[in-house]
Amino acid sequence: MTVKDLFGKLFRRVFRILLWAFLLSNIYLVICKWIMPPVTLTQLGSLFGGYGLKRDYVSYSEISPAPKLAAMASEDQLFADHGGFDWRSLEKSMQAKPGKSKKVRGAGASTISQQVAKNVFLWQGSGIGRYIRKVPELYYTKMIEWIWGKERILEVYLNIAEMGPGIFGIEAASQAYFKKPAIHMSRQEAAMVIACLPSPKRYTVVPMSRWVSWRYPRVLQQMRNIEVDPDVQKLVHSGKAAKK
Repeated sequence: MTVKDLFGKLFRRVFRILLWAFLLSNIYLVICKWIMPPVTLTQLGSLFGGYGLKRDYVSYSEISPAPKLAAMASEDQLFADHGGFDWRSLEKSMQAKPGKSKKVRGAGASTISQQVAKNVFLWQGSGIGRYIRKVPELYYTKMIEWIWGKERILEVYLNIAEMGPGIFGIEAASQAYFKKPAIHMSRQEAAMVIACLPSPKRYTVVPMSRWVSWRYPRVLQQMRNIEVDPDVQKLVHSGKAAKK
């Protein structure tokens, strides 16, 4: 067997593996429209990194309107209206130098939809891996926008986002910090938790870090600013429990 034949065989094998992985990921994407992701790479990283894994997935109707509004106000104020991407911020993110990526858009250049796509189907991290991830991230972001819809995307986001060292999801965060279920969270409590999202291991909610202390009143203000939008109101107050 020549070197050319060997490389051809290797290429075909790698191609088949990637093709099957792609097809299976799309089946998984459809399944996750109704079933929460069993685990994410970020959660596994936390578990094996010594932070543990505290989580308790809850349905959209079991989450107070406050965390839904706070997430949009802090992380993605156009979430209710865009098709998955904030193109202006995305362009800045792609143009940023690897060592200066943190300076692009305070809460990160990704929309909530992109963050969910990245967390559920891909990986975290910066450097060259961040640029390799961009193309599949765009694909999965658009697919969940089409197949899941806004309410499901926000529901998954609020269940899988890391909200403290080893604490994943709004229910686990509410229980850990306030000893109450997420359905009873106040606006201030929701703003405090969401304020830690840029770096939940560094910016602690309890005890309250200087960043969270400075940031959460601003999240509250942004919540007041965006809640007048009819599309935001519809998304925040959908679900039986939210109407109580």
